[in-house]
Amino acid sequence: MSPVHRPALSRPRLAVALLATVTLLTGCSSTPDPAVRVAPSASAAVTATPDAPHTPDAPDIPASPAEVAVASLGISSPLMELGLNPDGTVEVPPAEKGMTAGWYTGGAVPGEVGAAVIIGHNDTRFGRAVFHDLKKITKGADITVTDASGDAAHFTVTGTESVGKNAFPTEKVYGPAQDRALRLITCDGGFDAQGHPVNNLIVYATLT
Repeated sequence: MSPVHRPALSRPRLAVALLATVTLLTGCSSTPDPAVRVAPSASAAVTATPDAPHTPDAPDIPASPAEVAVASLGISSPLMELGLNPDGTVEVPPAEKGMTAGWYTGGAVPGEVGAAVIIGHNDTRFGRAVFHDLKKITKGADITVTDASGDAAHFTVTGTESVGKNAFPTEKVYGPAQDRALRLITCDGGFDAQGHPVNNLIVYATLT
């Protein structure tokens, strides 16, 4: 188990903050990988839905993301929603759905202010997975996230980082963001004695 991080992720417009601490897993194999603990903002508590009722006094609720694509790498995947497991760990796409990425509902909706996070496997026991080639992405590449209403948001890659899972930059990835940020996360590097990848690959992007 990696060190516990409890950054303050409150945002100025949030009325309340979650008191629970959750564990984020970025799994890339059929068994759980070491975890990084994050304290999410209260915006994580509600998953946006395109059919939510609207009243004049209530803000518009953005549609949930439905698909992610990286045209330069030939990546195109529907997005499943990733919430929390009963033990507080964040869900990852099941191994049998390795070619499907997932949006972590504890972050921002892609295209909204804040850090949106999309997690995908590199490989599973069934073979190569959706983010197998993510390590080839380059600065300036386009990442397109299409929501359930069919609207597309384009993000430009600003950089990548491969970090040890025991030194995951929690605040940098999940902390407050003033811009409309996107992070793609998968596994990277060699393997430990239990067969778990030792690194995470993080792709940073901002709304174009």
